[in-house]
Amino acid sequence: MQQQLAHVALVVRDYDEALAFYTRQLGFEVVADTPLGGGKRWVLVAPPGGQGGSALLLAQADGPEQLSRVGNQTGGRVFLFLTTDDFWRDYHAMQARGVHFHETPREEAYATVAVFEDLYGNLWDLLQPKPAVAA
Repeated sequence: MQQQLAHVALVVRDYDEALAFYTRQLGFEVVADTPLGGGKRWVLVAPPGGQGGSALLLAQADGPEQLSRVGNQTGGRVFLFLTTDDFWRDYHAMQARGVHFHETPREEAYATVAVFEDLYGNLWDLLQPKPAVAA
């Protein structure tokens, strides 16, 4: 059996403002933007070079209950983890595009990492994993 996590739904306030943030500030690519009728869309974005892997499904909030969850889907914990092959390149590029980091980058046993937030306040880790050490 082979399985793969395909998409993670992220509740957003508005499709277009979310698309603008993820493509312009994070540099993600639009995988799909398909109208479904009734104002709903199937909107998928993925990091550059990540097409074919996991993607974010931007799900516009429908009603007050869903709207109350925008920006706080995990109760304030880091929600998503964006890995990179060049931490410093992406960290500086994201800063230059206005992405807000909550901390200075730090070295952990597993990765170089820094927490940033998206336009709604969801917390992310930008991280470059360290090479595995043979035992």
